[in-house]
Amino acid sequence: MTEKIVFNIDGQTGRIDKILADFMTGTSRSQIQAWVKDGNLMVNDKPVKSNYKVQEGDLLELTIPEPEQINVTPEDIALDVIYEDEALLVVNKPSGMVVHPSKGHLSGTLVNGLLFHVNSLSDGTANIRPGIVHRIDMDTSGLLVVAKTNEAHQKLAEQLENHTMERAYLALVHGVIPHDDGTIDAPIARMMIDRKKRTVADGGKKAVTHFDVIERFRDFTLLKLHLETGRTHQIRVHMKYIGHPVAGDPMYGPAETLSGHGQYLHAATLGFIHPTTGKEMRFEAPLPDFYSEKLAELRKN
Repeated sequence: MTEKIVFNIDGQTGRIDKILADFMTGTSRSQIQAWVKDGNLMVNDKPVKSNYKVQEGDLLELTIPEPEQINVTPEDIALDVIYEDEALLVVNKPSGMVVHPSKGHLSGTLVNGLLFHVNSLSDGTANIRPGIVHRIDMDTSGLLVVAKTNEAHQKLAEQLENHTMERAYLALVHGVIPHDDGTIDAPIARMMIDRKKRTVADGGKKAVTHFDVIERFRDFTLLKLHLETGRTHQIRVHMKYIGHPVAGDPMYGPAETLSGHGQYLHAATLGFIHPTTGKEMRFEAPLPDFYSEKLAELRKN
């Protein structure tokens, strides 16, 4: 059942997520940030963000929702592990694989495979997301970093929040883009009519995508894109917004598009500071075969 906790801040100042994590022993800071993001934390009867600076005398009211009743079962699924050590691993996820279980996808996910192959994973932000620091869509292929410890998870999550984690994607988009590079700075919000979709809208969350043209074809363009922010469906929404939707995208693309593999979007590059050693880490993942074959086909036209 839902639990409600009331805190009266006395003699403490600083970020609210850190203060709550220190107070609530055994609850990760990432989990607290997820609750805050969902609007479950009120300060003086008003919702706040994770970076809210607590003031003397603040009254905090945290509603802890009932956990999702989904049993996550370890499964012997082949995983393409690019790198692994005691703190983390980097996985090259195939197109078509869901990152974590949900009501529509209870098995066959990356998390199911991780639980079988890895002895320890961080708590994540829910019981169905152990180790998951960031996600990519089911039909997007490419690199993800997975945390084995709560400390590693928090430090990696902070890099995401501070926009210091490098994430570059290769996208095949409709149409021929005439200029060699560009930046899309357009806020993204959830659509009111279809809550599964996002759109560019005033009042949405800040979203910035940078792109460079890699190759032009007769009816398509291959782009390398760098994410400055990490909103849900960001690249797909931004590319549709400028009139060049991602090829094969069933949600944001045109009716007549490349079919069979979902969107032609690949998380090709991932860079971050190792949470334990402080060393700069950078990884590259080659395009899936179907993607490379499609590019070869387009070059012949």
